[in-house]
Amino acid sequence: MRVLGVDPGLTRCGVGVVEGVAGRPLTMVDVGVVRTPVDAELGSRLVAIEQGIERWLDEHRPDVVAVERVFSQHNVRTVMGTAQASAVATLCAARRGLPVALHTPSEVKAAVTGSGRAEKAQVGAMVTRLLRLDAPPKPADAADALALAICHIWRAPAQNRLQRAVALHAAKASPASPASPKGRLA
Repeated sequence: MRVLGVDPGLTRCGVGVVEGVAGRPLTMVDVGVVRTPVDAELGSRLVAIEQGIERWLDEHRPDVVAVERVFSQHNVRTVMGTAQASAVATLCAARRGLPVALHTPSEVKAAVTGSGRAEKAQVGAMVTRLLRLDAPPKPADAADALALAICHIWRAPAQNRLQRAVALHAAKASPASPASPKGRLA
């Protein structure tokens, strides 16, 4: 599986591609940051993020895009910019028919470090170790994008099994199901 991880942000949008399967060593394909000028108009910044993500999608052809789920912060301006960049990444993937997986920051930290409260330096250190890199990717947004991709590769198999089990259970419990007495006509 090849995953494009996106750590959304208006000024620095981290992007990283990781390839592999759960239970096997993973490989970093590429990592970087899509940057926009702080003083540019919002629309121009969003277009620049879209163009950057489209270039990454064209070049690396991922199977899925993993995006950090926007969470509530005290700084509304920051959360709005993050949400807008997240929406752009989701739109770019959807336009190509690629599945999008959303992971919370604590989910990513827990998957990569074992603690949902890990500091950025710990995430960077574990990404470096897990991908057998010489040094942590800089800036931290790039390391976070790789962590998102790693998290998705490791969690996707379990999430897929859970989704199939829930769907099967729902199908069996459905009133319209022939196996259900409620679904039969008298």
